[in-house]
Amino acid sequence: MLDMVPAIFRVKVIRRPRYACDTCDTPIVQAPAPPRPIDGGMATEALVAHVLVGKFADHLPLYRQAQIFERQGIKLNRSTLGDWVGRACWWLWPVYDGIVAHVIAQAKIFADDTTLPVLDPGRGKTKTGRLWCYAVDDRPWCGPAPPAAAFVYATDRKGRHPATHLAKFRGVLQVDGYTGFGAVVKERVDDQVTLAFCWTHARRYFFEFHASTQSPIAAEALARIAQLYAIEADIRGQPAAVRQSVRQAKSRPLIEAMHDWLNAQLPRISKGSDLAKAMRYTLRHWTGLTLFLNDGRIELDTNTVEREIRRIPLGRKNALFAGNDTGAEHWALMATLIASAKLNDVEPLAYLTDILERIVSGRTKATEIDRLLPWNWKVERAATEIVQAAA
Repeated sequence: MLDMVPAIFRVKVIRRPRYACDTCDTPIVQAPAPPRPIDGGMATEALVAHVLVGKFADHLPLYRQAQIFERQGIKLNRSTLGDWVGRACWWLWPVYDGIVAHVIAQAKIFADDTTLPVLDPGRGKTKTGRLWCYAVDDRPWCGPAPPAAAFVYATDRKGRHPATHLAKFRGVLQVDGYTGFGAVVKERVDDQVTLAFCWTHARRYFFEFHASTQSPIAAEALARIAQLYAIEADIRGQPAAVRQSVRQAKSRPLIEAMHDWLNAQLPRISKGSDLAKAMRYTLRHWTGLTLFLNDGRIELDTNTVEREIRRIPLGRKNALFAGNDTGAEHWALMATLIASAKLNDVEPLAYLTDILERIVSGRTKATEIDRLLPWNWKVERAATEIVQAAA
């Protein structure tokens, strides 16, 4: 039988006795108080981490968490919980910067964005901010980089934002068809950024048209794209060189045949139809859609970043909006830490509790922040557990 014991809240008492010498004039001595995550506050690192995971991983707004606490006899104001979140993000900001730097330093990343309503003080309404997500996951081609997802908040969707975020990026950027990503390439003079596009987005237009009309031409397009995905399923997890070789042998003939077929069908279709728009979209992005043939690191789609973006609407639906731009930046920070932890099979609560304790106590110095990145933390933690088990 599976049973449950509710969470137990306890009070930690810190005793700091004062000592004085009876035989000399030495001043009274007392050990300094240990540092706290919240200056003058009652919360330990474990409780703060619990609130962070509840809000940003389990999508429980702070007012709901306050209600849960009260059911267990603990009265905490929502504003108090908000202060805890803000202070925790202040401590965790160096770790966030480390994850962002790790992602931007890779030679192949994914990018996408999603909306984030933000309260606009003085107007009595919300404005639409954006969370830009940049992700790396080399596991499908046995690459060396640990997986990670970095979220960055911006007040709008202008193309200057990804251009600024990726100012130091060099390599292949895989994106959807949003024209703003073109600014990342246009503002460069070194031609060191290449845009790869997404077959899922190209497929979506054919799928939507077929769902409403049962068009045989749209069905043919879907079948041709499905053949590409069938090949990818067989080579997922293989080294990049193997993937490239198989694509040249099997996918390239399909791609060339599809290009000829699209050009033959397009003149026969009404220019204003959604099917024609789907074909023109595919042909307009053809160079970026076919880059995967020559580079085994490139995926067919941007699903890697789409999966990380999907976490945001769950919290957005429950919380309705971020309280201000600073709150939106905190959202980006915590989404980054939690998503990156999950990508590396790291349990977020244990991870956040430990790194908060290490940062607040000073056990991990500013020059050692790389040790707290999820993938490094996981290796160090495993090594510690092995030593403890042996003892």
